[in-house]
Amino acid sequence: MVDVSNPHVLSSLSKRLIRQGLMDESEALAAQVKAKESNLSFSHYLNSTGHIDSDQLASLIAEEFGLPYLDLEAMEPKLFPKKLVNENLLRKHQALPVFLKGNQLTLALTTPTNLAAIDEIQFQTGLIIYPVIVSEIKLHRILEDSLETDISALGDLNDSELEGLETGESQLQEEDLDDGIGGKDDAPIVKFVNKVLLDAIRRGASDIHFEPYEHSYRVRCRIDGILHEMTRPPLSLRGRLAARLKVMAKLNISERRIPQDGGIKLKLSKTRSIDFRVNTLPTLWGEKIVLRILDANAAKMGIEQLGFEADQQKLYEQALARPQGMILVTGPTGSGKTVTLYTGLNLLNSPERNIASAEDPVEINMEGINQVNINTKVGLNFAAALRAFLRQDPDVVMVGEIRDLETAETAVKAAQTGHLVLSTLHTNSAAATLNRLMNMGIPSYNLAASVQLIIAQRLARKLCPKCRKPTELPKDTLLELGFTQEQINAKGIFDAVGCTHCTKGYKGRIGIYEVVKITPELADLIMHSASALEIDRKARAEGFDDLRQAGRKKVLAGLTSVDELTRVTME
Repeated sequence: MVDVSNPHVLSSLSKRLIRQGLMDESEALAAQVKAKESNLSFSHYLNSTGHIDSDQLASLIAEEFGLPYLDLEAMEPKLFPKKLVNENLLRKHQALPVFLKGNQLTLALTTPTNLAAIDEIQFQTGLIIYPVIVSEIKLHRILEDSLETDISALGDLNDSELEGLETGESQLQEEDLDDGIGGKDDAPIVKFVNKVLLDAIRRGASDIHFEPYEHSYRVRCRIDGILHEMTRPPLSLRGRLAARLKVMAKLNISERRIPQDGGIKLKLSKTRSIDFRVNTLPTLWGEKIVLRILDANAAKMGIEQLGFEADQQKLYEQALARPQGMILVTGPTGSGKTVTLYTGLNLLNSPERNIASAEDPVEINMEGINQVNINTKVGLNFAAALRAFLRQDPDVVMVGEIRDLETAETAVKAAQTGHLVLSTLHTNSAAATLNRLMNMGIPSYNLAASVQLIIAQRLARKLCPKCRKPTELPKDTLLELGFTQEQINAKGIFDAVGCTHCTKGYKGRIGIYEVVKITPELADLIMHSASALEIDRKARAEGFDDLRQAGRKKVLAGLTSVDELTRVTME
């Protein structure tokens, strides 16, 4: 590690930076002090701030220690002999094998004094290690990209972990099995599937995709809303992998012509289990299977964890405290609407209230709430469930989605007759939600009297706090996105980098919200069937932020990037 023992005395690296004209003495001393205060190596601090070009810095470090410098961008990552070294060691030491010649392994490092990396990798491989210095930022990116597509990324689970992994399926009789699943020859298949599921859980994935193609098979997982490739097992295993997953989900493994739905419960320990929703789809080259990971903790999130601004959170809490009316949450699929509703229900859930919800399907079991699975095959749609709820003496009703006029009419009626109704729609903004309901056929006067609050939302990836760096973007771009000149001059905008603690510079997601309370003035506009544009203008005039305005606040707070703001608020 290129460290600074006394931050008030110029280090040899600082002197080199000064000689190169990359910093002056006061800047170097200030950076040394900040690195010490942040408990970071001097080189890592310089990389994280972005004040010095990462390649220039790596070249100077290599020069200082008399080691070669290597530009990773000039290399082909597919040719790296990474399978020679256990993934855990590579991640632990931020090292990457780049060449193998005879018994000599060229190892890319960012810190030349990382002797532990050299010793451990030499011990594991039995090879002579030849260290070279590379850009820290480039190594992070290439290491993440090259490892996530390798099957060895799943090889860090030991047998005891796998043996402790139980499925919630019933005991299967031998005649129930197909394609040899369950026999001794399929122990590797069972182990492989378990590894994939556990690895996805550990990486914080929301979905896992098993995808057969004509000449290949791949497994991907969705992390923070973005799909990442996990591994590519042999295509010849597609039938056995599909059969194993269908056995776990209690599906008919001999039926390959039509889609099927099922579920898996994995018991990781006596106190922790994970539920998966499973869907199979017959494709041209075999069955594609998608597993949705259902996070029971999502329903237990505190409202302060969702990402509301303080004034927005207050509006949501006030609407939830009302005895009647309608709260609508809107946004595209995967924008976090269900979690927002569950969080609201969790706040309301008490012995004094009768709460019922209709969902398609129920994603998370919530104790104390009467949850109903929609089943259109037998006539149990949202409207039918809602009508039944109203005969069950409810205080609070949640409708998973308003899809048709019948459901909308029943929900509005419930909201006007002493019930608090929560529901969702697929629209882009609060104003568009009202117009959608009018277009369905709901009279404007009924909407004005029943709707209390509308929340439009998106989910943006959060910048990793450990590696984010300040960035400067073209002024015209920022002005076009609505940033003021004062905000641009403050230089408080960060960008993604990528490190061992995150996925390509991002870790987790945060909500961006437009929260509009239906004030008397807005209700009057609705009563007169105003257009979405007129309603939107009035909402802005009354001080309610739109999604782009709310997103800018997240960018200026260092929580997300301009790229994410553009991606999730683009209409």
